[in-house]
Amino acid sequence: MSRVGIIGGSGLYNIEGITDVERVEVETPFGKPSDSLTTGKLSGREVVFLPRHGSGHTLLPTELPFRANIYAMKKLGVEQIIAVSAVGSLREEIRPLDIVIPDQFFDRTKTRENTFFGGGIVAHVGFGDPVCRVMGDVLHKATREVGARVHRGGTYVCMEGPHFSTRAESETYRGLKASVIGMTNLQEAKLAREAEICYATLALSTDYDCWHVGEEDVTVEMIIENLTKNVETAKKILKATVPELPAVRECPCASALQNAIITRPDAIPEKRKKELELIIGKYIK
Repeated sequence: MSRVGIIGGSGLYNIEGITDVERVEVETPFGKPSDSLTTGKLSGREVVFLPRHGSGHTLLPTELPFRANIYAMKKLGVEQIIAVSAVGSLREEIRPLDIVIPDQFFDRTKTRENTFFGGGIVAHVGFGDPVCRVMGDVLHKATREVGARVHRGGTYVCMEGPHFSTRAESETYRGLKASVIGMTNLQEAKLAREAEICYATLALSTDYDCWHVGEEDVTVEMIIENLTKNVETAKKILKATVPELPAVRECPCASALQNAIITRPDAIPEKRKKELELIIGKYIK
């Protein structure tokens, strides 16, 4: 049975209840991941856990080794990733402490690595539906079962950071009918799709960004206070979700790269073939 990957965002640096725990250092062609990865069992299913910002929260969103993180998950046999992320709400109905399971992303980043390809190999994966629908459905069901207030669907704006939005930016995103704003998940989703890993976000609403005239502007103190409450809920959701994820995938994520590689196999540099063998090996020899 394949493993389930869990990427923990701000405030989620470990998960109680994981048994048979082992800390693993993973080497990748893209450098070191954010931290060592933890393997074990949660609710009877094999899982791999990675704290996105490092166990001491030492990495800015712009410093995250996205390629190394997703490659390491792939190397350890992960086929499904649940990405936990703190977000600001852009909608009145999404209140602080609510849970959101977005199904779309809007990119406002500028300086980040977001593909495994280049350097002599070109691929264009489909990304019209960037979140695995099957995983989203399971997350939604589990969130309702633990009694949390949940919103299914919506757009996650991924901003550059590390600063929070200006009011003008926040109002612009609201005008685009976006639902939440964060700083990390889009690159993970793109790389997971290239690696043929299912991906879904469990977004923890901590604040109303800075657009809400009836609320205080977002601060780190506000985020930490609400994160502490939200993280405990997230852990319950993860424990309920993991055993319900399908052991055998039938979603399009599992073959996303099948017709995406444009470069002729004989034109791909051997060095790149070797570096990307884990990703492209079943299509390019």
